[in-house]
Amino acid sequence: MARTGPKHSAIRTLVWLGVLIAAMTAVLAGGTIAGQAGWTPKLALDLEGGTQMILAPKVEGGSGITEDQLNQAVAIIRQRVDGSGVAEAEISTQSGRNVVVSLPGTPAKETRALIQASADMNFRPVLQTGAGAAVPAASRTPEGQIPKPTAAPANSSDTNWITPAIYKQFEALDCDNPSQDKQQRSDPTKPLVTCEPASAKSPAIKYILGPVEVKGSNIKSSSFQLQRGAQGAVTNEWAVNIQFDEAGTAKFKDVTQRLYQFYAAGGGETGSDPKAQFAIVLDDQVISAPRSLAVITDGRPQITGGFTEESAKALSDQLRFGALPISFEIQSEQQISATLGGEQLRMGMLAGLIGLLLVVVYSLFQYRALGFVTVASLVIAGVLTFLAIAILGWTENYRLSLAGVAGLIVAIGQTADSFIVYFERIRDELREGRGLVSAVENGWKRAKRTVLASKAVNLLAAVVLFFVAVGNVRGFAFTLGLTAIADLIVVFMFTHPTLQLLARTKFFGEGHRFSGLDPKRLGAVPLYRGAGRLRTPEDKPVLVRAKNSGAAAEAERRMTIAERRLAEKQEQAKQGQLAGSSKITSQEGK
Repeated sequence: MARTGPKHSAIRTLVWLGVLIAAMTAVLAGGTIAGQAGWTPKLALDLEGGTQMILAPKVEGGSGITEDQLNQAVAIIRQRVDGSGVAEAEISTQSGRNVVVSLPGTPAKETRALIQASADMNFRPVLQTGAGAAVPAASRTPEGQIPKPTAAPANSSDTNWITPAIYKQFEALDCDNPSQDKQQRSDPTKPLVTCEPASAKSPAIKYILGPVEVKGSNIKSSSFQLQRGAQGAVTNEWAVNIQFDEAGTAKFKDVTQRLYQFYAAGGGETGSDPKAQFAIVLDDQVISAPRSLAVITDGRPQITGGFTEESAKALSDQLRFGALPISFEIQSEQQISATLGGEQLRMGMLAGLIGLLLVVVYSLFQYRALGFVTVASLVIAGVLTFLAIAILGWTENYRLSLAGVAGLIVAIGQTADSFIVYFERIRDELREGRGLVSAVENGWKRAKRTVLASKAVNLLAAVVLFFVAVGNVRGFAFTLGLTAIADLIVVFMFTHPTLQLLARTKFFGEGHRFSGLDPKRLGAVPLYRGAGRLRTPEDKPVLVRAKNSGAAAEAERRMTIAERRLAEKQEQAKQGQLAGSSKITSQEGK
């Protein structure tokens, strides 16, 4: 039969807490060994410095930019930065014209490309493909053999769009030479010659693309996930999902009906007709050119084909945030130093250590040996928070700012509050005459409701502050919410089980005077007084006086001189009345 007593339940809970800490440590250690993580949290812009880019907006046709357009651009760039996993970035306007993007540390190449990418995203059908290298001049197609249009193009997939000038541009284009792959904003009603840059899995490819058929603004959302097989089972292949709006759904249905004919006519999977491909173009550069394997009628296509998790996420982000209303060019890019620096971080850590030391001193003074449970609980909460921040820095690129450090410091007092509430509930139960084991269980039932209500308020405040604020304030809200969760884990999985075990020890169970649970010091009168005697109603005043003596003494210390003199006069008058009411008479007079 399984043991289910409080003692064994407490031991199991402590074991599970150990498993949780060990698992988090193992995850972080694995990332460190792989060179992707570190044992220290990543620091934000104000503590580490980073990269600052000044973006100058450009509007099609050379017209001026409005304030609304600039604000919308800033909002979407902020979405791009957040979507790439960069935390604590600063996005602002400069002189009402330029956009200033400041990123902590050194941004990855993918992150920089995502921010610098133009807003001009669209979908174009592929007319012709070729190797990315330029065709040598001696090997280029002679003038007389260059294909010429025979009629007006019937649709965007019609090869009559390929004029001799377009074909010459296609042969001369060298995708391995970035300087050649920079063009002016293309005309969406005309064909485009461009490249798909080389990747780790494939060389560069150049394309002749037909006119734009679907705009990036028709994308409603995008996501990435592991692909499901024919039987619904999850495979190891990553896929990117797109959802178009109503107008985009209708356009994409017409396009895929046409492209699927080229796919079927070319022999399906083994076919090589490039006109079955549909290029996704960002800033006049192809980011993906999948083949259309079916007619998509619901506006929800899925792109597959050799994606890794990182490449699928990058494509999903580009699709989701690739529709800025204006384009940008980089005016300047420079490294910036930390705005606050290591000195401020050291001062913040010193403030945290002082606060922690004061909490420890108070706990040991007020609760004696029981205060060591508070110290151990704070250590466990600190370990959980540290591991969580380090793992989030690796997986989500979370960065700790000075505001986040302030949130951690504030959390020290809030975490200690939970333990104090619990301890005082136990003391109340002891004053009522219960034994320590019973006092721990009954005190926990009363204390956990208060703790849960308190942490619910903290979490609600942190969530609201996180979503309504921007910048460093969000860092403060995040650490405040994170420490509230860590506090709940520690109280439920460490503090309470530890007290359940300590209550069964001789030192705490018998109320040693240094345990912090001495019944005499607490003024507790046990229910059973010994020798067959039970606690009587006359013992209640003793309980009340003992329970309130500390509060009365504190109130007396807080009295002003005038209040103390008034109290002394009232006490003297009271004593005088008592003396005047006493009489001495002779027995002879009776």
